[in-house]
Amino acid sequence: MNTDFNRVIQKLSSAAICAALLASPAMAREKPNPLGSARQTKTDVAGLDAPAQILVDVWGIPHIYAGNEHDLFFLQGFNAARDRLWQIDLWRKRGLGLLAKDFGQPYVEQDKALRLFLYRGDMKAEWAAYGPKAKTYAEAFVAGVNAYVADVRAGKRPLPIEFRIAGTMPDAWTADDVVRIRSHGLTRNVSSEVKRSLVACAAGLDADRFRVKLEPAWTTKIPDGLDACSVPKAVLAAYDLATRPVAFAAPKDQKAALAHDPDKYLTEADQQRDTIGSNNWVIAASRTATGRPILANDPHREHSVPSLRYIVGLNAPGLSVIGAGEPALPGISIGHNDTIAFGLTIFNVDQEDLYVYELNPQNPNQYRYGNGWEDMRNVHEKEQVKGEADRDLELKFTRHGPVIFVDDKNNRAFAVRSIWFEPGTSAYFGSSDYMTAKDWTGFLGAMRRWGAPSENQVYADTKGNIGWVAAGKTPRRLNFDGLMPVPGDGRYEWQGFLSLDELPKSYQPKQGFFATANHMNLPSDYPVNERRVGFEWSDSARWQRITEVLAANNKVTIADAMDLQNDDTAMMGRRLVKLLQRLSSDDANVKQGLDLLKPWDARDSADSAAAAVFEVWIANHLGPVLLKVTAPKAADLIAPEASSISALVAALEAPDASFGSDPAAGRDQILRDSLGAAVADVASKLGPDPSTWRWGRLHVAKFDHALMPLADKATAAQLSVGPLAYGGAANVPRAATYRRSDYRLTAGASFRMVLDVGNWDASRTINTPGQSGDPFSGHYRDLAPLWATGQYVPLLYSLSAVEAATAEAITLTPR
Repeated sequence: MNTDFNRVIQKLSSAAICAALLASPAMAREKPNPLGSARQTKTDVAGLDAPAQILVDVWGIPHIYAGNEHDLFFLQGFNAARDRLWQIDLWRKRGLGLLAKDFGQPYVEQDKALRLFLYRGDMKAEWAAYGPKAKTYAEAFVAGVNAYVADVRAGKRPLPIEFRIAGTMPDAWTADDVVRIRSHGLTRNVSSEVKRSLVACAAGLDADRFRVKLEPAWTTKIPDGLDACSVPKAVLAAYDLATRPVAFAAPKDQKAALAHDPDKYLTEADQQRDTIGSNNWVIAASRTATGRPILANDPHREHSVPSLRYIVGLNAPGLSVIGAGEPALPGISIGHNDTIAFGLTIFNVDQEDLYVYELNPQNPNQYRYGNGWEDMRNVHEKEQVKGEADRDLELKFTRHGPVIFVDDKNNRAFAVRSIWFEPGTSAYFGSSDYMTAKDWTGFLGAMRRWGAPSENQVYADTKGNIGWVAAGKTPRRLNFDGLMPVPGDGRYEWQGFLSLDELPKSYQPKQGFFATANHMNLPSDYPVNERRVGFEWSDSARWQRITEVLAANNKVTIADAMDLQNDDTAMMGRRLVKLLQRLSSDDANVKQGLDLLKPWDARDSADSAAAAVFEVWIANHLGPVLLKVTAPKAADLIAPEASSISALVAALEAPDASFGSDPAAGRDQILRDSLGAAVADVASKLGPDPSTWRWGRLHVAKFDHALMPLADKATAAQLSVGPLAYGGAANVPRAATYRRSDYRLTAGASFRMVLDVGNWDASRTINTPGQSGDPFSGHYRDLAPLWATGQYVPLLYSLSAVEAATAEAITLTPR
């Protein structure tokens, strides 16, 4: 027997754990390294069946070793609570609409909105949709969370500081909580439906081409029966409350912090088309230096502290996986087991619609459907409110979904239909199914059950096979395209869902690699009119750069893949710089801008003056000037951000009559005027000397905990991480979206992973700002400086490698 097996088995005198270590394929294939230098911790845990161990490496990544699957997922939940209790407790309370119980009356409306979007269907069908072991995994995970919570509530383990700041306590979970919560999932285009209606009302539907480019090429129309001007700007107030993070503020600022601002919401929702996504790619062994496949993935979401994702290794007999997932869910969604690797990006299926109803003037609880009136379903629920008597919440539903807005004056109601209300669509929970697949066939089997969010899943295995599959619950719309709200009277219904076989996939692609970046990647011969998957995608700039680099290198290394994840080349910048090449000006600011941008290499690097000018230009100046000329009635509605820059650049490259009698001359004047304003703006922020301008002086990463407004000054400082100068932007591989107001980083890749498929210990990862949710832990912020400079840490798999890097060894025994 290998000596590193012996050592762990001797420490954990349990037949079950012995079996686990012997059977797990992740166990050492190399000679051992002792744990003598690691801090040794012992603890007993109620509910654990047999001794187990958690080895926490020097980067804060826990590797869990258990003797059976129950204990494994039990300890995953226990460990999530150990490291991220505030985060996962708030996730549950937010998702179930229980905020007012802890935080008081200001959160009642958000709770009501959140409860509208809970899954309320058949729980037997819900659990069955995820695969045979889903409920078992969730029950064990929740039991582990509850074991830790019970100890905290009994004073046996310390109450994390966040609860002390907020004046609350963690609560116990049920397994159903894990899957009933839907509102943490990524939303789709209902906000764009509203925005398109507003633009159509103000300036005509054609003006919307400056806001978003429809792909594949598609001409939409206002649905029969819809008055575009009947859609209120604030119609999505409840939807906004249900899908936003929890905000905390001092009492005097609470009202403003929790209020719905329709203009801000619709602008930010538009921006998410290019900011909330991911990059991934998979490379065949024939195109790598190692002779093994490489799989890379970096999901892009809103930055936060703690990080949205959590890296963990899970090892028990017959199951050995490592990677990242959301800390409140069992399993992992991005990573590998002993034979296959997997990674995801958003595949932009349109999974929701806004329905508009005519209400019965004699009975506002009825809406027109077909030739008659149909009753809404009313649900009454008790709402506990801190410091007050319980309240009664009335929730209304149509056959399509929750009623989110009622226009009493005009006898209209609005409801959202979403795939969230179908069984099997709890976001990312389906990964507990595919993470144990052993080959492409098994992986596809799990993808047939995948519901939400809709994803580009890339795949590689130790036999050298690679693949891609688009998966997710996809409504079948035969007589409408999902781009605008539709009457809810029965004329516009989903006709079931597309099967996995009706969505695209690729196995062993001829080019030897496959990459996705949330762009429109339906094949050219895809039957779009029959299968209206979706028409609003991220700009293809990230994908263009990724494929440009991969196509030029037939011996890709792990280091190459890491460099590509941190590549800051702006393909959009190349296109705009090309338009500037023949321009000149006597205006000092315009001349300065042209002098900087004409020779620019189109890299959004932190030390670049040209990048500072370019990003300020496209964020705050190019759009307003262009729209004032081409679509003045819609200028205030169409956000001049990265979300619309793709459509604007396409218009600038092919100017039409909307640019004036001489379209090219009109276009050139727009470029000059907007660029001059941008240069003046940069000078006002960075000083008059262009030699001192740097994009990283404007574009900084700072991670502020949501509870900072409630903490004292010293604790608030401890809760914050940064600032760190950072390159990149929304539409480059090194995705780094920023606020228009101050260019501070708001979203991007907090987690990155590059896998050497088969030589697993050579894989690399990063998770910013750190693994721990405890602001006094060394792992709360330790990875942020590495992340900011494009560095990674090992993603270790074998026991010998894990032991060599272990900082803390936690031995757990049944209580």
